[in-house]
Amino acid sequence: MGTRLNLLNAARSLWHSIRELSGDDGYERYLQHHAAAHPDTPPLSRIDWFAHEQQQKWTGVKRCC
Repeated sequence: MGTRLNLLNAARSLWHSIRELSGDDGYERYLQHHAAAHPDTPPLSRIDWFAHEQQQKWTGVKRCC
């Protein structure tokens, strides 16, 4: 039982790391930040947050020279 639990914890840790490295946990991190920094305003929905992130990513010049 202990080995199975250790394996499950290792898998969860690996999955968490993969999501963090890929940016897949961005909305969850946004919600944590919003709750801490802006508790008086409602957070964006997942769809609105994603649209905002896409606009930030693809609007404007994105090169060095």
